[in-house]
Amino acid sequence: MNAQPSGPLARRTMAYVLAGGRGSRLMELTDIRAKPAVYFGGKLRIIDFALSNALNSGIRRMAVATQYKAHSLIRHLQRGWNFFRSERNESFDILPASQRVHEDKWYLGTADAVFQNLDIIESYHPEYIIILAGDHVYKMDYEQMLQQHVRQGADVTIGCLEVPRAEATGFGVMHVDETDRIIDFQEKPANPPPMPGKPDMALASMGIYVFETKFLFEILREDAADNHSSHDFGKDIIPRLVKGAKAVAHSFEISCVRTTPDAPPYWRDVGTLDSYFAANIDLTDVVPDLDLFDRDWPLWTYGEMTAPAKFVHDVDGRRGTALSSVIAGGTIISGATVRRSLVFTGVRVHSYAEVDHAVILPEVDVGQGARLHNVIIERGVRIPPGLVVGEDPEDDIRRNFQRTAKGICLITQPMIDRLSK
Repeated sequence: MNAQPSGPLARRTMAYVLAGGRGSRLMELTDIRAKPAVYFGGKLRIIDFALSNALNSGIRRMAVATQYKAHSLIRHLQRGWNFFRSERNESFDILPASQRVHEDKWYLGTADAVFQNLDIIESYHPEYIIILAGDHVYKMDYEQMLQQHVRQGADVTIGCLEVPRAEATGFGVMHVDETDRIIDFQEKPANPPPMPGKPDMALASMGIYVFETKFLFEILREDAADNHSSHDFGKDIIPRLVKGAKAVAHSFEISCVRTTPDAPPYWRDVGTLDSYFAANIDLTDVVPDLDLFDRDWPLWTYGEMTAPAKFVHDVDGRRGTALSSVIAGGTIISGATVRRSLVFTGVRVHSYAEVDHAVILPEVDVGQGARLHNVIIERGVRIPPGLVVGEDPEDDIRRNFQRTAKGICLITQPMIDRLSK
């Protein structure tokens, strides 16, 4: 019989967040920042979800591995996550790809991003390691997953969620037995295997892995010595462990943090413009599936010092209003109308402008009389007076706005600058 875990395991665990990916499907939003640093929800960055989950779960040792265009991400982490204290046995390390092991190579894959920092991890003596992806939006209690890992005597426990088979081709997909042991694992299969009893669903990896630290070190050293490996958890490490060790699936249903007991599990990969737009606009629902106001499981981030949001002018045709919208601090809606939109910090929307279904990043200035519909506006963009975007697809494409198949337009400053040439 496997030993039963006693007491919280989170304080004996390090959270290691992989945050080096670009996220190229977000187009120009990731031209100057890594995907985990992309803005979300009015005041957050995407990486804040994984880090907040770890903190709320009781984990007090964290490390973040960065690589692609990491300055924006590192600056955010330094400003918003600098409250850990070594005298309380806490730590927070930012680990850029610094060629510490390979003098001529950056991180070669997700497993190599951990392997290159084994000495730093070892210096803290964590008993367990939980590997996290830094680019997903969800709330999860990792303590539940740690408890299952120890209770079942697993070599690796993999966080997983149910997804429609048609959507599972972009995931690692697993097949489990009645004890949740994984008996087969396929990385991004063209024909995902169905779940037992649920032929239209597949069990997909969330990119969350729990290991005992000593075991992980052994596996990573073996992988580093294998010249045929791509040094990636999903492609190399996990398939090997499914075949030769005890790999167990942990259902997100068990550990997801819900606002109400009957709320659906919430997990989003906001890796495309359409999914990013939809997840942000969903927050304007009366009762959104993702609760940003939950004080029992707060989302930690860097909080800018800003003035309150302000709404000015109250005459017919020139009334500052926001309907079914989320408006961040420092924003002024001046004689304009904003509907079903998510507006970040320090935005100005000038008189007679009409904004409908928009995700507006910080410090944007929307000129008088502009009409914007189904748009994402990059940080700092200056929208000219009278500009119309989102009403005529052919006109949007002709002016080189990044328009998706679902009709969402991304607007950046270079796109605006080209209009006057």
